[in-house]
Amino acid sequence: MTRHDFAFCGAELAAVYVRAEGDDELRLAEVAGDRGGTYGLPSAVALSGRSPATDAFRGGRAVWLSPAERAAYDTAVPDSAPRHVSGSWPASFSVGAIPLGQAARPLGCLLVAGDVGNGFDADRRGLLELYADQVAAGLEAATARTAGRAETPGAVGHPLVPLHGGAFTLTPATGALDADERMLRLLGVAPGEFDGRAETLLARAVPDDVPALMELVEPGKLPAAGTQLAFRVRRPGGELRWLGVRCRPCPGTGGAPDRILGVVADAAYLRPTSDDVALVQELSARLAGATTVREVSRLVVAALRGPLGADRIALAELKADRLFVTVLDPPDHHAWPRTWQSEWRSEWPDAAYHALPTLQSALREGHMSLWSSAGGLEEGLRGIGPGGLAVLPLPAEGRMVGVCLVGWDEPHTFVPEERSLLTAVAGLVGQALTRAHALNAGHELATMLQRSLLPRKLPPLPGGVAVARYLPATRGLEVGGDWYDVIPLADGHVALVIGDVQGHSAGAATIMGQMRTAVRAYAVEGHPPDVVMARANRLLVGMETDLFATCLYVDLDMEEGEARFVRAGHLPPLLRDPDGTTREPVVEGGPPLGVVADAEFPMTEAGLVPGTLLTLLTDGLVESAQLSLEDGMARVRAALAAADPADPGRVADGLLGDGNRRDDDVAVLLLRYDGTPARARRTHWTVWRLPDAVQHARRFTARTLRAWGVREEVDVALLVVSELVTNAIAHTKGEVRLNLTLSGDRLRVSVNDASPRSPVKPQVEWDATGGRGLLIVEATTAAWGAVPLSGGKQVWAEIPVTPPDET
Repeated sequence: MTRHDFAFCGAELAAVYVRAEGDDELRLAEVAGDRGGTYGLPSAVALSGRSPATDAFRGGRAVWLSPAERAAYDTAVPDSAPRHVSGSWPASFSVGAIPLGQAARPLGCLLVAGDVGNGFDADRRGLLELYADQVAAGLEAATARTAGRAETPGAVGHPLVPLHGGAFTLTPATGALDADERMLRLLGVAPGEFDGRAETLLARAVPDDVPALMELVEPGKLPAAGTQLAFRVRRPGGELRWLGVRCRPCPGTGGAPDRILGVVADAAYLRPTSDDVALVQELSARLAGATTVREVSRLVVAALRGPLGADRIALAELKADRLFVTVLDPPDHHAWPRTWQSEWRSEWPDAAYHALPTLQSALREGHMSLWSSAGGLEEGLRGIGPGGLAVLPLPAEGRMVGVCLVGWDEPHTFVPEERSLLTAVAGLVGQALTRAHALNAGHELATMLQRSLLPRKLPPLPGGVAVARYLPATRGLEVGGDWYDVIPLADGHVALVIGDVQGHSAGAATIMGQMRTAVRAYAVEGHPPDVVMARANRLLVGMETDLFATCLYVDLDMEEGEARFVRAGHLPPLLRDPDGTTREPVVEGGPPLGVVADAEFPMTEAGLVPGTLLTLLTDGLVESAQLSLEDGMARVRAALAAADPADPGRVADGLLGDGNRRDDDVAVLLLRYDGTPARARRTHWTVWRLPDAVQHARRFTARTLRAWGVREEVDVALLVVSELVTNAIAHTKGEVRLNLTLSGDRLRVSVNDASPRSPVKPQVEWDATGGRGLLIVEATTAAWGAVPLSGGKQVWAEIPVTPPDET
């Protein structure tokens, strides 16, 4: 049993009685204010007897006795019963007995006594009950630390009755705060210097703890009565003092509190335990040996997930004004908000942090932000921590280098141990990221180069879903030349491209970027696959480089399911049929690009049925020093056969495996072909350069639309045809062709001509008699534009129509 000084709200003595499990008595664990033992407090009180302590413990509510009530109480106690109240206390003392713990799990009782005249008034009772809650929290912590040992809670660690405690009264309407001297001394404020403002005392707290304390002064955010808010203040010597604050609102006439009673007391039991310190030390040692950003990220997840019981952890670096995600745990994109899902499909998910104002504010201020619920958060963060979210800026070298997000699904209360752990980890991780970049600067430069050359996102496709994955090599500092692309083409076609430039260097990445751009340009011009490959080959030969490239190009008709393959020294594609069987279609191939200037690249056709999964990959996935090409292809086919094509992204993740160590970079491009619900109708008309050419084009269009069942939009379509055909005949030479395509609720009118010059919308004066053709097209259609074609261009416009079956 320990003894020390005590004085709080008129109480001059405080005694903690606790009940050991299975005992039928309350035992005295600690006394404060009774230094000499002059009041003769008993060391144990039988639960079967009657006393304020046992009455409060059994009844679960406080017992308050004024001097007169004490006398009456003593008279009511039988002579045979022990008299634990009066003893040798002065007759002027009032007594209070307050139960400790919850009704479902009572811990003991706090007994207080003092000379306060006619008993403790309502305010003092409220403050002493809050003080008892503080004692109960310390008792629970002490009980947990002595579990399994033959010690009473008060025999180890910190005192149960706080050595220092103070009280305050806050007026929410004005923000005025009345604090006693003991509280001011706790916070390091001289009583004569306090200006009565809550903000003055909030400024004494460690910056990371201020957001939690703001709940006391912000309307509608006051925590439940008795709930502890723990915080830290820094003493003049630099040492952190742990404090706890508990509040109780006093309702006013309108129901809103007109006063808030509060208690601030020592909470030394909240200091990090030896286990917490050991965890930080172990993480520090492991981070010291981490040489890559990915390794740092994995270590952080492993260190935080268990101790915090978090459901999600994300780590992102800040570069310029963008956040580059380095790890998402759990590694399942379905577990993250939609914003993060859309960024999941590449090796480096990224997003502008201006779109996430909470992160932007945290990074600007450099302080940890804690949210006890998702209310008020933007959509990109709300789903990360519905029950609680910690936003942890990562400092290094005087700046913020990244951010760590920790989220919980269930309602989560942030305790000081967690804030201390997160704060310590933030500094370690920020320094480790900076150190990893310094050790790997060359690789980072090459990686950033390749990142800028690959597609940021894949386009949505009618009749299918495409996903891609890219992983750089983990050995060596140079970047590879793998690339992929998805190119929407005219008439419901799409081009899928994957390739690999020889070598691992910045030069290989540069050639890769040039080849990707060339293939895309040739494809958009409308060339067939073999011509696209032949022109890309001649371009690479003309670059006079020693590097060559392999490439696989697929032109897929999304309506018909017909695919045309062209292969230049690359691995063949893999197909997974809807029944789960996998096959490697025989695709004729030509030499790698850049080897023979006049090389030919034959086409191979194959039909796809809805539900087919088309897989394009590079050799880094199926071949290494430890894995032969045949075994690698067989492993990929087995993985495809066992996969669920309902989620192509998860299939691609499964093909990559853990990806821990790679000698070569890896690219994978998957397309699940679903087919289109309605097949588009197409026709075309060659426009002869005759005086009545426009009239013939209009008649052809009218006949075609009647045959297709389009009636209401015929006049608009004829007007658009007139303008586009007139422009082509008037401003170009050579053949002109009119194309009509009806797909669902869209009619596409396009005109091909032999001029490469795109049309320009003119500035027309109000009294001009011509030049309004494109303005009319723009006003009457949903969209219009122009695309280059081989030997010319195509000007197109789209008109919303009522589907024929609804007319």
